Amino acid sequence: MTANTDSRPTPFSRSDYKTLGLAALGGALEIYDFIIFVFFALTLSQLFFPPEMPEWLRLLQSFGIFVTGYLARPLGGILMAHFADRLGRKKVFSLSILMMALPCLLIGIMPTYAQIGYFAPLLLLVLRVLQGAAVGGEVPSAWVFVAEHAPAGHRGYALGFLQAGLTFGYLIGALTATFLAQAFTPTEILDYAWRYPFLLGGVFGVIGVWLRRWLSETPVFMAMQAKREAAVELPLRTVLREHRLAILPAMLLTCVLTSAVVVFVVITPTMMQKTFGMTASHTFALSALGIVFLNIGCVLAGLLVDRIGAWRTVMLYSLLLPLGIGVLYTCLITGGQWIGLAYAIAGLSCGVVGAVPSVMISLFPARIRVSGISFTYNIAYAAWASVTPLLLIGLMPWSPWICVIFSAVMGAVGVSSAAYFGTRMPRVEHCPAAGTA
Repeated sequence: MTANTDSRPTPFSRSDYKTLGLAALGGALEIYDFIIFVFFALTLSQLFFPPEMPEWLRLLQSFGIFVTGYLARPLGGILMAHFADRLGRKKVFSLSILMMALPCLLIGIMPTYAQIGYFAPLLLLVLRVLQGAAVGGEVPSAWVFVAEHAPAGHRGYALGFLQAGLTFGYLIGALTATFLAQAFTPTEILDYAWRYPFLLGGVFGVIGVWLRRWLSETPVFMAMQAKREAAVELPLRTVLREHRLAILPAMLLTCVLTSAVVVFVVITPTMMQKTFGMTASHTFALSALGIVFLNIGCVLAGLLVDRIGAWRTVMLYSLLLPLGIGVLYTCLITGGQWIGLAYAIAGLSCGVVGAVPSVMISLFPARIRVSGISFTYNIAYAAWASVTPLLLIGLMPWSPWICVIFSAVMGAVGVSSAAYFGTRMPRVEHCPAAGTA
């Protein structure tokens, strides 16, 4: 029996909710391990680089190490995707979180520049590369794992909920940073307290690996395995030979998704401290509020995907993205009293983060789905996320509106991509509904 996307949606079962919840929570813990670096970028810039170096240069190099993690995503993602398409989604899904947690733990115990000199930033760089490779395998595997488990008619919601879970990792990071800023003085944080969130990440990693023991392989992969479809040629070769048309829209929409995350989660908290003079505790508290509404925005976007389709949802949220970021920066620049409300509006407007995965899933057939998504997503994310933070930080002294201008440009890219490719992309086979063959 084949699933019909036009029929009445199959309701979520208890097993579906269990799978979705465990996948989302495990992803949140892994994203926490990756993103906690950015919340302590200022602190790390003081600890891992020479004190005589100008502050702006130390911060730039700290973010340079951060974005290097993005550059490692394609290699890790492509290798892990290969095994996900050949050996199974679950195995790679569990391996990625272990590869993320161990470097996070090592960052928490490693010596600083004052102790080992230039070996400190070099070691930090190596650990970030390992983390980048891990997250490169995590996100595409998570999308495919959840999509192939979700009942027909609810895949948009499932992927939106998963994205909310992944962005919940940002929230855990923001809350951890907020707590540390309130519980310790700046001197204490520099002395020893900065290590606590990274050590906590190691614990989270162990929990994440344990959680994923309870997940089962996707019915789609098991059906392919039964038909021996998983044992075909190198999956990436198939992507490059037979699905070249899907690569461009997948990369363009990844850039839009990346831009929303970079502007809202990575750049804005740093700029609130450096450009707008806010305290660390106030900044982290506002970031936490914004991420809560980003989570809500992802779920709402997923629900909308199931109602009007993925391409139309991407188009809508590409229009909303610059509007929400514009409201936030207008409030910051004018010194408005409604900064919390503005942050919430901006978070809701970033729902494109929850809509893009549904498009990505639809672009590639099941037998090479992880490889196709991983190749396009990780290469585009690596290129874009490695350049964008440095570009925006460098241009911020020129104009405080630079993030709004950038969001408007990327929103236009999202609208035009959805309008053009949404009607021209050939249809590939959909994921069979969970429990069908």
